[in-house]
Amino acid sequence: MFGIVGPRGVGKSTMVLQYIKENMDSHRMFYVSADQLYFSSHTLVDLVDEFAKEGGEQIFIDEIHKYENWSRELKQIYDSHPDVKVGFTGSSVLDIYKGYADLSRRAPIFMMQGLSFREYLMMFHEIEVPVYTLNDILGHKAKIIKVSHPLPLFRDYLERGYYPFANDSDYELRLRQVVNQTMEVDIPLYANMNASTGRKLKKLLAVIAQSVPFKPVMDSIATVVGVSRNVLPDYFLYMEQAGMIGQLRDDTGGIRGVGKVDKVYLDNTSLAYLLGETATDLGNIRETFFYNQMRVTFDVISSRYSDFEIDGKTFEVGGKKKGKKQLSVAKEGYVVKDDIEFGSGNIIPLWAFGLTY
Repeated sequence: MFGIVGPRGVGKSTMVLQYIKENMDSHRMFYVSADQLYFSSHTLVDLVDEFAKEGGEQIFIDEIHKYENWSRELKQIYDSHPDVKVGFTGSSVLDIYKGYADLSRRAPIFMMQGLSFREYLMMFHEIEVPVYTLNDILGHKAKIIKVSHPLPLFRDYLERGYYPFANDSDYELRLRQVVNQTMEVDIPLYANMNASTGRKLKKLLAVIAQSVPFKPVMDSIATVVGVSRNVLPDYFLYMEQAGMIGQLRDDTGGIRGVGKVDKVYLDNTSLAYLLGETATDLGNIRETFFYNQMRVTFDVISSRYSDFEIDGKTFEVGGKKKGKKQLSVAKEGYVVKDDIEFGSGNIIPLWAFGLTY
């Protein structure tokens, strides 16, 4: 048994369906969405019992978070049918983690991200690039073979390359639906909010889109949105877990995810361009890209001297004219520059940080 979780729109269901299509001749498989009408009078346990009796081998359950008590029943299925392989996906990470305790030690949970710059190159341009480590990138070993000028591809990625449906004719409409479903359905359902609170969440997201990156001042945000400042930290956390925003924390406590929130970003650059519209700031886009890509593999925290810190290394992100002044007190500092094709010394091109996964 295994689970694939992540924000809406990153391709979890599509990946499962592709696997089934490629392997359906050699295995007895079954695919079902957990919001099917069938489950109004049957349980997941009923379904897998019947499937096992028919000689079924692999079953895939999509949108598992829409099924009440899903984790308890999956635990029962795991114990009762050791010969049946079960995969499940959840479009919202919220309820998945809420029920994960019931499945501890039984089902590894894999977090699916949106496309990295490297994955975008493969998916949309059939350009194969290996995964590079951070040390490779800092040592100027990261290269895109057969591409002399990476910046035009990088610009396109920043604007619309994070989601696998970027080339669809209705791309913008679909991405807005991802935002609307997440803010108006997923989060309110998880947090037992009413419809009006869901609308306030969307207003909060709009405020963030116009302001990022910013240091959250809860009193002023609460006034604009029309909610109590005491609930805002919870709202921000729900939005972060749902893949709408990213919260950059400091090193308070020294434990990942525990520090004080220093800056708030939109989750990825595609969202930033969609929601920021004409107010989209290029400096924000650069920082959003760096944080979005590096947080997948590394514990990224805010720097006391500059923008970001990773494993004791300090990173200052900016355009090609960005200087080194803010790094003068850093033990090991790097200037991450946009608008350059290649780097030297401690100057690293921004696009290279999209090749780490």
